[in-house]
Amino acid sequence: MTPAARLASAASVLDSIAQGRAPADVVLKAWGAANRYAGSKDRRAVAERVYEVLRSRGRLVRAMGGREDGRALVIGSLAFLDGLTLEEIEALHSGDGYGPRPLSKQEHARIEAGEGDLPDWAAAGLPEFVAEDLKLTFGERWSEQAAALMARAPVDLRVNTARTTVDAARAELTAGGLTPKPTPWSAVGLRLPSEPAPNVQALKAFNAGEVEIQDEGSQIVSWLAGSGLSFTPESIVVDYCAGGGGKTLALAVQGLPDADAAKASAPRPAGWSPTGAEEETAARAAPRAAGLRLIACDVVQKRLDNIRPRLERAGVAADLRLLGPNGGGVEEFNGRADLVFVDAPCSGSGAWRRRPEDAWRLKPDEVERLHALQLRILAQAAPLVKRGGRLAYVTCSVLTRENEAVADAFEAANPGFEAVAMTDLLAAGTLTKAARSGLASAASGGRLRLSPASTGTDGFFMALYERRA
Repeated sequence: MTPAARLASAASVLDSIAQGRAPADVVLKAWGAANRYAGSKDRRAVAERVYEVLRSRGRLVRAMGGREDGRALVIGSLAFLDGLTLEEIEALHSGDGYGPRPLSKQEHARIEAGEGDLPDWAAAGLPEFVAEDLKLTFGERWSEQAAALMARAPVDLRVNTARTTVDAARAELTAGGLTPKPTPWSAVGLRLPSEPAPNVQALKAFNAGEVEIQDEGSQIVSWLAGSGLSFTPESIVVDYCAGGGGKTLALAVQGLPDADAAKASAPRPAGWSPTGAEEETAARAAPRAAGLRLIACDVVQKRLDNIRPRLERAGVAADLRLLGPNGGGVEEFNGRADLVFVDAPCSGSGAWRRRPEDAWRLKPDEVERLHALQLRILAQAAPLVKRGGRLAYVTCSVLTRENEAVADAFEAANPGFEAVAMTDLLAAGTLTKAARSGLASAASGGRLRLSPASTGTDGFFMALYERRA
C-alpha cells in the first residue's frame, strides 16, 4: 500500500468505529481480514494512525471546524499532530490510485488557519464534562491525569502462582524474546511494553495457565479485598459481577497455595531442616492453603460460559451462577459470605488509554444511569455479607459520580457497614514493599483511587467495608 492508500484506509476505519459500538481493535482486525492485500507494515501503519487520531479526537474535531468524519480527522492529524505542510498534505491527497481525493477549499482553509486557541478540554483530548470532573478530583494536576489517561498503556500480566513462580514465568517469557519487568506494586505482576505489541495469547505460558492478562490496578484491588482474611474450605467468596472473569481468577488463586508453598508443604525426609526462606514461604502460604468456595455471578449467561475455559486453564474452580434481573439466584448465601466483591458495571473511563474511542461514546446521561445501577447492585449484594465479612465496591472509572458519590450514598443508607482502613492492608504479601508507601497517597480511609498518572495503572476506585451489624 502507498502512504496515501494507508491514510484513506485509516479514514475508513475511523468512520466504521464511529458508526458502531465495537472496540477499535475489533474494527481494525475486521478491516485487515477484509483487505488481505494489506501487509503487516500496512496494518501497523493504519492502526497507528487510527489510535493517534482517537487519542487526540477532541483537539482534531475542534481544529477541523467541528467535522467528525474520518477524512477530516486524518487530515487534521497530518497538519496538527505530524506538522506536515499544506504542500505535503496535498501531495498525499492527489486522488491517484487508492489514495484520498484532493483537498477541498474548506480543508485548505482549516489547515492554513491553524489550530488557534483550543479549550483546555479539547487540548486534553477528552469530553468537556469529563475534564470538569477531573478538575474537581485532581485540581491543578487534572491535565496530567488527562494526558496519562489517553497515553499508550503497557501490557500487564498476573502470574498464576498456583501454577508457577514469578521468576520462572519471567524467565520463560524472556526466553521467548519478550522483555518482562516486575510491576512496581503487585508482587505477582509482570509488565510488557506496548511496543511492539506482544501476542500474549499465543504464548505457551498463557495457554498453560501460568499467566493472565490483567492490569496491575486490577490485581491490586483483587488482592486488597481479601488481604488479611484467612480462607478455609468453608469460606465463601462471591464475585457478584464477574464479567470477563479476570478478577474471578485472581480471587480464586487467593484460596490456593502458591507454587513455592506447594514445595514448602511437601513431605520432607527425616532430619530435614528448612532454611529461613523456606520457613517464610510456608508461613506466607499457610492462610491460603486450605482453599475457599468461590461463587462467580453475572446477569449474562454468555459471560459465564466464557469464564469456564479460563478457570480450567488456570486450574481453579468456581460455582458459576446466573443472576435474575433483580439479583436473584444466590439467596442461599445471604449472611454467609466472607467476601462479596462487586466489580460494578461502569463507564470504563479508567481504561481509556486502552480504548480511547470509548471516551467519545460516553454521555452524561449514561453516567447517571450507571450511578443508579451501581447503587442498586450494591443494595442487592450487601445482604450476602456475613457479620465480620467484607464488601468490596470496585469500578474501572475515574469519574466521581461512579466512585465517591456511590460510596457516599451507600454509607449513608447502610450504617451497619464500616470502612476498612486501606493503609492497614497495603502490607499484603501479594503487594511489594514499595506499595506500602507508594500507594499510601492513593488511599483515604476505606477508599483507594488509582490512576495512570498517579500509580501507573488503569484508573480504578475501591471502597472496602466490614459488616458490623
